[in-house]
Amino acid sequence: MKKILRAALFNSIAIYLASQLLEGVSYSEDIKILVLAGIALTLANYIVKPVIKIVTLPINFITLGFFSWVIDVFILYLVILFVPEFSVAGFAFEGFSYNGFSAPAMVFSQFWALVVSSLVIAILVNIFKYICD
Repeated sequence: MKKILRAALFNSIAIYLASQLLEGVSYSEDIKILVLAGIALTLANYIVKPVIKIVTLPINFITLGFFSWVIDVFILYLVILFVPEFSVAGFAFEGFSYNGFSAPAMVFSQFWALVVSSLVIAILVNIFKYICD
């Protein structure tokens, strides 16, 4: 139970930080929706994701684990369907330049916004788990 509560807290914080970093991620600025989305993402990761991983095991094996990322995007999409106030929309990245490194401006459709936000949320949750373990 403690593990699930900690995962829900990490997911809620990661969703909040993703909404601050990415323009397309929004939770209606309501803390209840943020917590509900974190709980839904946690439950989806603990219940739905293992079933999908078992079903897609051959594809995941062939792609050397890359398909796990597609599963994460699908899980985030399911959470968006079950928590309607939580959304990921397409957005425009303005680009930046820092010490010779430059990232060009891009426009992300809703699908690519889901991919990017899923990646950001997964990275943040893994950072939180690494810090706390």
